[in-house]
Amino acid sequence: VVNADGRSVPFQDLYGKQKAIVVFVRNFLCYICKEYVEDLAKVPKAFLQEANVRLIVIGQSSYHHIKPFCSLTGYTHEMYVDPQREIYRTLGMKRGEGNNISVWSPHVKSNKLLGSIRSIWRAMTGPAFDFQGDPAQQGGALIVGPGNEVHFLHLDKSRLDHIPINTVLQLAGVKTVNFSNKPQIIDI
Repeated sequence: VVNADGRSVPFQDLYGKQKAIVVFVRNFLCYICKEYVEDLAKVPKAFLQEANVRLIVIGQSSYHHIKPFCSLTGYTHEMYVDPQREIYRTLGMKRGEGNNISVWSPHVKSNKLLGSIRSIWRAMTGPAFDFQGDPAQQGGALIVGPGNEVHFLHLDKSRLDHIPINTVLQLAGVKTVNFSNKPQIIDI
């Protein structure tokens, strides 16, 4: 994988000494991935530190897109890219999606039309219509480490099939987060 400064890092270094939640996104222009990463940005660093877990997002574009995507989403945890999609292939992440999309990520806030228009606008206003990776590539989520112990693997079946973030946090032993914008009512 490659970090935001263009430095290559062996994938195993991300989880060799510490458990890691690794989220693979389709591409940085995907509005669904953008909204998912916006919610990942809401996971407090303190929750991760308490559980001794790293939170990592991996995209499949050039490393030049990492900093703008982090800025766009407010994401401050670790982010890398796998520009050749080697890890995507090794983990068996599929390309394309069927016509039967039965799952809808709870982290998607935009409707399909508006979200698609925003994604197309970001592509058109970016450098030379750079689609920032293979638009047919699906992502997934992995909980791995320390060492080579795989605790959990979810392969997205479609662009809407991101696993709920709180499910991944619970499986990794991290406190869950309230992603609702509604005020909480607390009985005293």
